[in-house]
Amino acid sequence: MSRIAYVNGRYVPQNEASVNIEDRGYQFGDGIYEVVHLYDNRFVDEDLHLNRLERSLKAIQLPMPLTRAALSFVLKEVARRNRVTEGLLYMQVTRGVAHRDHPFPAEPVPPALVITVKRIKPYPASIANWGGNAITLPDLRWAHRDIKSINLLPNVLARQAAREQGAIEAILYEEATGTVTEGAATTFWIVDAEGAIRTRALSQAILPGCTRGALMAELAEQGIAFDERAFTLEELKQAREAFITSATSFVKPILKIDDADVGDGKPGPVTTRLFEIFARHVKGGARNAA
Repeated sequence: MSRIAYVNGRYVPQNEASVNIEDRGYQFGDGIYEVVHLYDNRFVDEDLHLNRLERSLKAIQLPMPLTRAALSFVLKEVARRNRVTEGLLYMQVTRGVAHRDHPFPAEPVPPALVITVKRIKPYPASIANWGGNAITLPDLRWAHRDIKSINLLPNVLARQAAREQGAIEAILYEEATGTVTEGAATTFWIVDAEGAIRTRALSQAILPGCTRGALMAELAEQGIAFDERAFTLEELKQAREAFITSATSFVKPILKIDDADVGDGKPGPVTTRLFEIFARHVKGGARNAA
């Protein structure tokens, strides 16, 4: 069965899907994207992802391509037509097709919308073999990292550098201060030397991760303290535990950073507990949040 994509109002075989070469996403990276986890035929944290999509589109002065209700229907229809109940759904909105010129089109054009879905392995039953290693790299991305832009070249290069060193993620930091921002495609957390769960507070410097937000809501609900406070590479070296979160990583322990063990080099008790909490969240359905 051929995979089915949604492209600008039509459901088409993915191997036949195409966009105009003057689409501004192709020409300028002028667009926004989202990735949503589909579990047991249900989108995890759908509201969080659609809220972030709307915020990112507003930030670049681009309207929603469909009403929220219509977009939600199309997401489900793409999954249904592909017979995917466990997977990742990708949606991308660009400013549309116009003659190549850096400013927005003088005459507004319809935004372009592409949606695809692919199967993935089920949520891991155990944290035992779920972790991986990371490297650290200077953060060379643009200043508005809070916008989920399709301009991802620095992220691509960072992830490639990680892969070449046998790692799953690159942890980015500000060269001037040595302060950690986030992973190349994830939110980064530590359990510091005093045992506090820490991740950087939201700002233009980092993406407002949906898994980050969902996990924080779960922690608050259960009375587990966490600290939205930045930390440096030096503090990172002293961390007892480290982990990343994202729609694809869920809660994933980082066992080594730059070839040095984090703690004892095994998933720690805090990360293990958070993994279990988030597994219940995934299996229990999406959290409605504003």
